[in-house]
Amino acid sequence: MSKGKKSSKQMAAWFMAFFSALFLLLAGRFLYIQWTGVVQGQSLQQWADEKRTNNYTLPAERGKIIDRNGMVLAYDIPTYNIYAIVDESYSERLQEPKHVVDARKTADALAPLLNMDPNEIYQILSKEGQFQVELGTNGRYLSQKKKEEIEALDLPGIQFNQVPRRFYPNGLFASQVIGFALSKEGVIKGSMGIEKEMDDYLRGTPGEISYKRDKYNIKLLQPDEIMTSPKDGATVQLTLDQKIQTFLEDAMSQVEEQYQPEKIIAVVMNPKTGEILAMSNRPSFDLNDRSNITNWYNDVVSTPYEPGSTMKIFTLAAAIEEGVFHGGDTYQSGQYKIMEESKPIRDHNGGKGWGQITFLEGVQRSSNVAFAKLVWEILGTEVFREYLDKFHFGQPTGIDLPGEQAGEILFNYPIEKVTTAFGQGSTVTPIQQMMASSAVATDGTMVKPYVIKKIMDSENGETIKEGKTEQVGSPISAETAKEVREILGTVVTGEHGTGKRYQLDGYSVAGKTGTAEIPNPDGPGYLYGHGEYIFSFLGMAPLENPELVMYVSVKQPKLEKTESGAEPVSFIFRTVMENSLNYLEVKPDTVDVPDITSVSVDPFVGKSIEDAKKELVSKGVQPIILGNGNTIKRIHPDQNTVLPGEDVFLLTSDDEITIPDLTGWSLRKVMMLADLLKLDIEIAGNGYVTSQSRPFGDTIRPKQYLLVELSEPENGQSERTGEGSVIEQEQLEDENQENQLQIE
Repeated sequence: MSKGKKSSKQMAAWFMAFFSALFLLLAGRFLYIQWTGVVQGQSLQQWADEKRTNNYTLPAERGKIIDRNGMVLAYDIPTYNIYAIVDESYSERLQEPKHVVDARKTADALAPLLNMDPNEIYQILSKEGQFQVELGTNGRYLSQKKKEEIEALDLPGIQFNQVPRRFYPNGLFASQVIGFALSKEGVIKGSMGIEKEMDDYLRGTPGEISYKRDKYNIKLLQPDEIMTSPKDGATVQLTLDQKIQTFLEDAMSQVEEQYQPEKIIAVVMNPKTGEILAMSNRPSFDLNDRSNITNWYNDVVSTPYEPGSTMKIFTLAAAIEEGVFHGGDTYQSGQYKIMEESKPIRDHNGGKGWGQITFLEGVQRSSNVAFAKLVWEILGTEVFREYLDKFHFGQPTGIDLPGEQAGEILFNYPIEKVTTAFGQGSTVTPIQQMMASSAVATDGTMVKPYVIKKIMDSENGETIKEGKTEQVGSPISAETAKEVREILGTVVTGEHGTGKRYQLDGYSVAGKTGTAEIPNPDGPGYLYGHGEYIFSFLGMAPLENPELVMYVSVKQPKLEKTESGAEPVSFIFRTVMENSLNYLEVKPDTVDVPDITSVSVDPFVGKSIEDAKKELVSKGVQPIILGNGNTIKRIHPDQNTVLPGEDVFLLTSDDEITIPDLTGWSLRKVMMLADLLKLDIEIAGNGYVTSQSRPFGDTIRPKQYLLVELSEPENGQSERTGEGSVIEQEQLEDENQENQLQIE
């Protein structure tokens, strides 16, 4: 055999051996893969399942925020984002097309409903290489009604994603307290106020669903579907009372419109429990329209400032507790120097004073000299400092709201120690003054303020967490607290009292006025001029056993030369306190005022319609009959009593209800109806009802959908039933007072 042939046979043998080995290796690899189902550590079965399995998140509904009586203040409403499938492959093997067939026709049909240019929609629908497209901002957060209108066009390829959106039925209502939540990538997250503070409870836990599908995204006949149900967020119940909060909002809005101040701050608290019943600020904003927010802070807890003469309450309490306040002792009012080289402290009438007067009269006249002498010569600055600590000034209250600031007690120099006694130099917050005042309003026990009444499981109603009264100190005795209240009562009723405007019809008041200077932002010193101050009042009623404590401050109101800063402040205080005490059925303790009593509605359940209607009308309550039954089954509001002039819903049937004519109804009244009937309500606009999706006379069942459109009345009047604001502009008394501004 030649050498060449031998070499060729060897090469052939080598190739056969190589390919045989390669075949065995590949065959072995295939057998291994077939046997184990694993490639490079990846399970082929798992990989295939993932590729042909759809996974979707099932969003949890965000929990509701409600007031102390169960009225809903915040909840989720369904909205829809529109999108279009433009890839024709989606319609393969289908009898009817599921993609956009005619982009021009579709664009022309959608344009008027989305308020868009048809060419803009056409360009979006005509994009190449896209499977589906969204239609921009105008295609987001569509209402149920708008979705149904688009679906009625029967346009192939047009689809919707349901997106939850947070809704606040009361609009401008405790805005900085409730705060708001925003939807981002389908998840609603708290961004401010209670919505942010309680976000972990409100958010809930999303669920998940998965199923197997084919390459056309169609569920298989045996999809191996797995679903984990979402758990909705908890219900957060606040201590706020919707009625008292409404009294406050109405009064503040009226003062804001009339006096155009830089700020208004107000808060109402139960001094025995620490529960905040109402809290608000101006400027405020509509929680459903956040386009023009100018004040992001809840000033009640977040803005320390020099309080002015309301601070004298606690200086007086310290002196009485130490046994060194003798109201009959006299002093020289007008001006006072704590040291020869120091600037004189002046009384608020330009330092003229009122001659030799008693310390009691000094309290009534809000004399700075009286309190300077009291701390510097009688009580002692170090003892005074101890009481500032006992009242917890200079430290946060710990209220369950975000953004609390502590303020600062300036006590380094002699003049600071004295000016703090009458509310200058040192800074505090309104909520600190409210907490400190709880000791004066009770038996000397100071309680921590709070706004979270209860957190409840949204499914079974079980309590997850509950707010409770927390005693945080006893800075003064019960005897001292009573004496302080009695002296503060003379500030309101006494001949020389600065608080005469704060007298209530039917209730005695203990309180202290304040007029605080404002630091000049452009230089040293303070602002001066008529109205360039923070006017305030801290009061409680009834005097003997206060049920409510209220703080109001109005910064830089635009006043006429004949007006004093007490006018806007007293209007808010008197309006809110009188209405609130009547609403809470607190018995009047003065004899010269009409007794406005609440009407009990409990006895009407089970009565005939005619008997209930006749009796309610005779008591000044407006009944609204719902249903075709003969007797009363349920009443709304479901609290025990209502005020004369209010509406009461009388439900006579648990089944179908005839829709009343809602034209002219207020938003609050509509929400009461929706809450009673458990309707899926959608609100569009602000003001009073102009149209409703279900006509008058139609029937509706619980959980059915109802759209109500509102608009502001042109003539500024209230709803057609005659229900108006509980506020009426106070008639200014013709008093012979000095026009000169008195700085307290």
